[in-house]
Amino acid sequence: MKDIIRVAALIVVVSAILMFVNAKLNASGGPSAKGTISVYNWGEYIDPDLLKQFEKETGIKVIYETFDSNEGMMGKIEQGGTSYDITMPSEYAIAMMAEKDLLLPIDLEKIPNIKHIDPYFLDLAFDPNNKYSIPYFWGTLGIAYNPSLLEGQTFESWDNLWNSSLKNEVVLVDSAREVIGMGLNSLGNSLNSTDLDELREATDKLKKMSPNVKAVIGDEVTQLMVNEEAAVALTWSGQAADMMYENENIDYIVPEEGSNLWFDNMVIPRTASNLEGAYAFINFMLDPEVAAQNADYVGYSTPNKTALDLMDPEVTSDERFYPDEEARDHLEVYKNLGLEMLGHYNELFLEFKMDMK
Repeated sequence: MKDIIRVAALIVVVSAILMFVNAKLNASGGPSAKGTISVYNWGEYIDPDLLKQFEKETGIKVIYETFDSNEGMMGKIEQGGTSYDITMPSEYAIAMMAEKDLLLPIDLEKIPNIKHIDPYFLDLAFDPNNKYSIPYFWGTLGIAYNPSLLEGQTFESWDNLWNSSLKNEVVLVDSAREVIGMGLNSLGNSLNSTDLDELREATDKLKKMSPNVKAVIGDEVTQLMVNEEAAVALTWSGQAADMMYENENIDYIVPEEGSNLWFDNMVIPRTASNLEGAYAFINFMLDPEVAAQNADYVGYSTPNKTALDLMDPEVTSDERFYPDEEARDHLEVYKNLGLEMLGHYNELFLEFKMDMK
């Protein structure tokens, strides 16, 4: 009888230990943490209050990390080690990730709020039928500038950035596709060019702009412009909107030669460990009220057509940030140029940056 009691007690103790270990794993976000999702996003690219709201509504805890380039994000996901459930790559990166089998196909039936997305932003060339991605934000690449710090200088053309009056006044985003693409566009060439002669010509032209370049940086460009420590910036439309919100002297324009029309979408990496949570998060972000709040906070353009009706008409009618379809057709979307060509872009970009030292 005593043996039976001892065995029963042992079972109780072991069960308690297993329950404790399981609870710890869930709390730490380990593989068995079905109440946790890991989101990997660009810096300053979501309203933090929405993460709290999602957690409150679903009971799912969000582990949130940020990246500063598509290439850095892809590299980390390819290496494995962290089971990200959601990330937000740009269009060309989505095509590359799908090509490298880094993404899970998406079941659109599990995302009923996709009905709120403007059809213009669905079934695009980089992801036919939205097999792998769901629209998050979109925008343009252009020039933010502060007329109060300039003597009548305008920026209808990319070539205006080479004006000698702008010495040490220009900041550039730290991204090869954007900077080399700007050089290509300024010469009337495609920002998706794979012609080595065109790429060399663009790089050589960029070097001539070096005296005007104050810095090549990331998110810090916003404060430099807001604090009027720089007069001009190559930047994305939403970042320009943030600048304009904090400093009313700043304006934004897309040069007439053309520029980049970009799309950032939500995807589910192949290493995801909580698919149910990933779908819940995507559907939550597509709720019109959530999408409107997120767009107001982030400053970028939302593809959620229902959310537009909930936002300030002065914002949604501003063609600097919500260009119409005719204007968009004049812009180019980045294509997946392949790893070898992307490496060539990066080498030329590094050459340009080294030339400034």
